[in-house]
Amino acid sequence: MAGGPPMGFGDGPAPLKGAKLALGGFALALSNFVVLLDITIANVSVPHIAGSLAVSPTQGTWVLTSYAVAEAICVPLTGWLARTFGAVRVFIMALLGFGLFSMLCGMAGSLSLLIAFRVCQGLCGGPIMPMTQTLLLRIFPKDKGGAALGLWAMTVVVAPIAGPICGGFISDNWSWHWLFFINIPLAAFSLIVAWRLVRPYETPTQKSPIDFVGLALLVIWVGSLQIMLDKGREEDWFSSGFIITLTVVAIIGFISFLIWELTEDHPIIDLSVFRNRGFTVAVVTQCVAYAAFFSFIVLIPLFLQTNLNYTATWAGLAVGWVGVLAVVFSPIVARFVGKVDTRGLISFGILWLAVVAWLRTRWVTDMGYWTIAFPQMLQGLGMPFFFVGSTALAMASVRPDQTASGAGIQNFMRTMAGAFATSMSTTLWEHFTKYNRAELVGLIHPPTHTGLPAAQASMVLSQLVQTEAVTLATRQVFMVCTIVLFVSAGMIWLAPKPGRKKG
Repeated sequence: MAGGPPMGFGDGPAPLKGAKLALGGFALALSNFVVLLDITIANVSVPHIAGSLAVSPTQGTWVLTSYAVAEAICVPLTGWLARTFGAVRVFIMALLGFGLFSMLCGMAGSLSLLIAFRVCQGLCGGPIMPMTQTLLLRIFPKDKGGAALGLWAMTVVVAPIAGPICGGFISDNWSWHWLFFINIPLAAFSLIVAWRLVRPYETPTQKSPIDFVGLALLVIWVGSLQIMLDKGREEDWFSSGFIITLTVVAIIGFISFLIWELTEDHPIIDLSVFRNRGFTVAVVTQCVAYAAFFSFIVLIPLFLQTNLNYTATWAGLAVGWVGVLAVVFSPIVARFVGKVDTRGLISFGILWLAVVAWLRTRWVTDMGYWTIAFPQMLQGLGMPFFFVGSTALAMASVRPDQTASGAGIQNFMRTMAGAFATSMSTTLWEHFTKYNRAELVGLIHPPTHTGLPAAQASMVLSQLVQTEAVTLATRQVFMVCTIVLFVSAGMIWLAPKPGRKKG
């Protein structure tokens, strides 16, 4: 398809300009940032929440799972919601609900109430991600579509990294309630700006029957899959009947969902976007590479805190460098979208991430702060090429009236890729750690002249072996990620060559 990404649905009001464009764009990007922040902000705070509500940490993890499941179910419905009610209405109501349920989450006095409000928060947060993407393309001038996607992609890059940093600081210095209260002023600001500036950019609506069967099948298979991924490691995967049952339900539900949606006259999700090879290749490539990228987000803070004795604050400061070059290069990369072969931008970005991942395979236990922080900073350069490029290529490959559906499906698949990455990377990490420990134990002999009692010397040696085993496991997972990234850098060339725009 020639040209840049589609700008919306047919004719509409003139794009925003000047200060109004900057304010409107910032408000939409901020909305997406807050929703993505909430995916990871509570991860490091589960012990605080569990202790405050007098439940076990295992029970406390349902605070994370409930939000993830609800959001994963709602994101792919965005296309249908936008067609039925209009993109602006869906965005404003979702943002209003997100702010309201964030307040209720912060006020919850029991785990059951907190989980219920987190489900509602996730249902409201789901449509915000693709709706901000769609509305940014509507309020920006047509020739600035790349800049709109660059702004949106910046939030996708920075928010998951900022989540654990903010969560750790808030839990350590304030209380877990503020994890949710901080959403309120941010949502309120975005809501006011959207009401004033974005409301005229409503999309056309069409009434169609509600696909209740498709909706039910979507809830069943996505819910089962998300819970399986979240709880699999905790339940020792397929040694648990619960996990096996969830897996079977997810597989049968997914197959049934595909058959139904492909034959239904008014499907709840428009799967016809996958007929566009550019969209399919861009989204699949983004998901594969994002899984490796998200593995870094999950494992590096864990490794620093559990193995190198970093505090949550210092771990956050070490990984936070990734945002520096990402923010700087996002608008620069956006200028190239549509003017050069987008596949080249994407491939370069992913290859850069692969090289940085390979640098991490040389980490050692006694490395310094900058040995950790410098690759993080370097990684930030490649991320805009990858995120902005793949998002632009996907959106440029669908018709204007499919923008909301395409954005919803793209965000859904990226969200699920993150869930898979979290489960798979942590499981591999534990598996490699156990294997490495067994190998190291077979190579060493208990110390005999340490000056310490035998029991104490064995304990010191055991701790040393465990530390080295974890470091080796971390390097091994990063090597797997390096290979995945190299493969995905080549996958993008399966997409047809996009057209160029002049200027």
